[in-house]
Amino acid sequence: MSEHNISSQKTVASVSLGRGLELKSPVLLASGTVSYGEELSQLCDFSKIGGIVTKAISLEPRAGNQPPRIAETPSGMINAIGLANVGVDCFIKEKMPFLRTLNTAVIVNIAGRSIDDYCDVVSLLDAVDGVDGYEINLSCPNVKGECMIMGVSRDATFEIVSALRRITDRHLMIKLTPNVTSISAIALAAEEAGADSLSLINTVVGMAVNYKTRKPLLKNITGGLSGPAIKPIALAKVWEVYNAVKIPIVGMGGIAGFEDAMEFFLVGSRAVQIGTMNFVYPDISEKIATAIEQYFSAPGATSLRDYCGTLLTA
Repeated sequence: MSEHNISSQKTVASVSLGRGLELKSPVLLASGTVSYGEELSQLCDFSKIGGIVTKAISLEPRAGNQPPRIAETPSGMINAIGLANVGVDCFIKEKMPFLRTLNTAVIVNIAGRSIDDYCDVVSLLDAVDGVDGYEINLSCPNVKGECMIMGVSRDATFEIVSALRRITDRHLMIKLTPNVTSISAIALAAEEAGADSLSLINTVVGMAVNYKTRKPLLKNITGGLSGPAIKPIALAKVWEVYNAVKIPIVGMGGIAGFEDAMEFFLVGSRAVQIGTMNFVYPDISEKIATAIEQYFSAPGATSLRDYCGTLLTA
């Protein structure tokens, strides 16, 4: 565990994801929706949530895809940002000082073009205080090739997670894509290679077009669909993976309120990430975290741990 300012106070909704990653709340901010945290911190009390997952960090700075790269869709949005980021050196120098001040867990999302890229970024960050774990992005659907290739291959997933496990003792959370034939096969490969937890789902490949101009709304043509529209897909994938692996699952995909989060717990998530709805209600994660805490604090309520994965199918 890093030495930055994280309160050790336990709550009824505190969760452990293993290998030192202890969350005061099961609610995390999802990567790509809160940048590096500083902007949203003025609108949301991070001390009330379990942690922040940073924007994806790569070895070198990336400009991302050409605009337009975001479009609103019914019950969601589609994006093709292309993993734009400042690069690991700038991240360590300019973004980590703020992240160290947060009274919540800091998980760094990592993307790369090759296994060596992922390993180099983790090696550099491993020497930096203030990082509680890594979310390994093997599943971005709007970057041609690169991490998406790894995330749809069982063998490639096993290889990269094994390589990362050899070089870090910090928590490894592997982010999975729904854009595969069998997400449970990829999940098992990550677990066998040494992953501590799994986060799912990443966005669903989609597109949006204008019938009048006959053009796509995104320069990249296709992108990643997120928001409430994908919640049924996400629930099904979490349930599938929960019944295949033993390591903790962090569920995401269309969570817009307390009830949605509870549904993810029911199908097997131990924690959840809030993404697209941060754009609509910047303090939504704080409100969901508070509602979860109140629910499990009520007289006679079961514990969150005992509630997770208790879907009745008979």
